[in-house]
Amino acid sequence: MKILFIGGTGIISSASAELAVERGFDLTLLNRGQRGEIPGTEQIISDISDIASTKKALGDTFWDVVVDFISFHPDDLKRRLSLFKGKVGQFIFISSASAYQKPVVDYLVTESTPLVNPYWDYSRNKIACEEYLVGELRENHFPVTIVRPSYTYSETVVPLSINSWERPYTVIDRMRRGLPVVIPGDGTSLWQLTHNADFAEGLLGLFGHQGSIGHAFHITSDEVLNWNQIFEATAEAAGVNKLNVVHIASDFIVGCMPDKLGGLHGDKTASIVLDNTKIKRFVPGFSATRRFRDGIKRSIAYYDADPARRVIDDAFNANFDKLIEAYQAGLENAKSLFQGTPE
Repeated sequence: MKILFIGGTGIISSASAELAVERGFDLTLLNRGQRGEIPGTEQIISDISDIASTKKALGDTFWDVVVDFISFHPDDLKRRLSLFKGKVGQFIFISSASAYQKPVVDYLVTESTPLVNPYWDYSRNKIACEEYLVGELRENHFPVTIVRPSYTYSETVVPLSINSWERPYTVIDRMRRGLPVVIPGDGTSLWQLTHNADFAEGLLGLFGHQGSIGHAFHITSDEVLNWNQIFEATAEAAGVNKLNVVHIASDFIVGCMPDKLGGLHGDKTASIVLDNTKIKRFVPGFSATRRFRDGIKRSIAYYDADPARRVIDDAFNANFDKLIEAYQAGLENAKSLFQGTPE
């Protein structure tokens, strides 16, 4: 099969590209060429937002499968369809499991769970993208398959409920220095973390699967952990014997740091379990085999292997120190208000 990845060098797409090469797919990556090459792939260097130059670079090639990792708004997809209508056998759009209904009504989430997220623009735009593509399928028979990853990580990512995405080692450094780390709520809400290599197995199983046209799938691990367990496993992997944790209500965090609204109330505050029955039915044999406790050891080892990777985000540290200070001041104030209150 002739495969095109739009993107191809991100956390999810790089693992998928490496597995595609391993399995002998004829894979081309379309991107701006800013993150280097993946051995075994062809590369078309073009800014896909420049339709004229990209159309010229693509020529009249027909692709069995196109996977779009980098569309975040329906306008992005309208440009994609201007390039690929009539030139693709299957168009796979990478959406997001954060699109599922918030606030949560049922902890068990399937692909038929409604797509509603009033908290996060990112998720609402992904929902709008899905609606646009379903309309194109219905009206113009555009061959779309929708895939919704959840929190997917690689060795370069330390996947916590609140962390510095750009400089993930920052939280590990806090743990190792005995500084407090924040876990939203009481840390007992349920979550699934998926290694990018496991996600790739499920995604590639859909390539060329004509029965998947018009369907949506999430692809995650079946390992369900709570955030306390996730932080504890991370601390253990980092060699930290005693983790210094401060549990803070998500409402308080968002009140102090409004930019956390989407990532918390729109995603990680919710206690959900994503049911992978559907992807297993369409891709027999698919199973996420990498436990988080093993995956996070690889992440810690990645940062420990090179001091240049262990960059600290000073702004992140300052903001979270202020958050913890505000929370502790609030506790002390509450104690003083309620002292002597009759039971």
